[in-house]
Amino acid sequence: MKILIKNISKIYTPVSSKPYGYIKEYNDVSLLIINSKIESVFQKGDTVPETDEIIEAGKAIVLPGFVDAHTHPVFWKTREDEFIMRIQGKSYEEIARAGGGIRNSVRLFRAADKQQIKKVTRKRINKFLEYGTTTIEAKSGYGLSTEDEIKSLEIIDELNREQPLDLVPTFLGAHEVPDEYQDRRTEYIDLVVNEMLPKVAQRKLAKFCDVFCEEGVFTVEESSKILKAAKSFGIQARVHADELKGTGGAEMAADISAVTADHLVKVSDEGIRKMADAGVIPVLLPGTTFFLMKDDYAPARKMIEAGCRVAVSTDFNPGSSTTQNMQLMWSIAALKLKMLPAELLWASTLIPAESLGLQNEIGSIEPGKSADLILLDIPNLNYLPYHYGINHVLMTIKNGRVVFKKNF
Repeated sequence: MKILIKNISKIYTPVSSKPYGYIKEYNDVSLLIINSKIESVFQKGDTVPETDEIIEAGKAIVLPGFVDAHTHPVFWKTREDEFIMRIQGKSYEEIARAGGGIRNSVRLFRAADKQQIKKVTRKRINKFLEYGTTTIEAKSGYGLSTEDEIKSLEIIDELNREQPLDLVPTFLGAHEVPDEYQDRRTEYIDLVVNEMLPKVAQRKLAKFCDVFCEEGVFTVEESSKILKAAKSFGIQARVHADELKGTGGAEMAADISAVTADHLVKVSDEGIRKMADAGVIPVLLPGTTFFLMKDDYAPARKMIEAGCRVAVSTDFNPGSSTTQNMQLMWSIAALKLKMLPAELLWASTLIPAESLGLQNEIGSIEPGKSADLILLDIPNLNYLPYHYGINHVLMTIKNGRVVFKKNF
């Protein structure tokens, strides 16, 4: 199957062999796709081969599809009541201590039928495609029992095979300590390590394991124990680290060779240095800081200057960042993290693809890679974070197939 996207105004893409922030730009071109893979770019005036299908770009900009490397899409009910409580002055931590937050979502999740949850999850993940995201990392973490964590990962696995968005599964059994283990946290950690992880590994339900390493949740030592156990099963490590307090989560991520450390609002200079040295990818979540009404944002510039290859994600979840809009993350990251559009393109495509082990398949517009593309109604790359809060995507293409097209 040969498909030609013609009348493209500009293509912007990272290039795998170039330094972080380098952008290749094409002007007035066509793009050939063969059997769902990117084949070649044709300049104006080039002889273009006959194709089976032509997609008219109408002078749109073309980018690689966004890759969102930190999401929590599998939950039952939303938590807008807690959002109102935050507006009225309650902090995220206060709401959690009062029984809200993650444990609230756990109670709701456990009471719901698997098919009900799967149906609403399918509806939610369609929004990613609408806003230009073609691959997500998808975490469990709202079950916090063996049965319910397996249920969550099964939903991810089934949806991965039933619709076009790619979901890369992460086991997050250590998202919180559930109600029934609040006075027996050591027993819960043992449950995660000795029962949940072996069953997840046996059924190959997760590529990654994550832990919420944070004051009041899991300590550095507890997190390290869980992630080392995961690695013994061949499941790679990711870490929620240093979000609310600086606890040494970034340093621990480096020590155990985690693939990513995420959040990092309160990361130390030593943590940044160790991540850079170890090749840990920082996944920054500026929408979470914004939505929680916090003033401090992750020090992206320090990380980039130290040599870290930074990714940016939505952190889509029902409590602290309820959005699937990566374009909005560009605007917040530009304003609050001081990241430039070229850096943001890398941070939302090729670097998150690398964090998922998919950098040879997706994340840039290069021959042989999957044709995961978005067409946007913008004049240039700088305009994307500048005109904020709306959806600029005209069309999303996944594996060479149109999966979203804006109606006019």
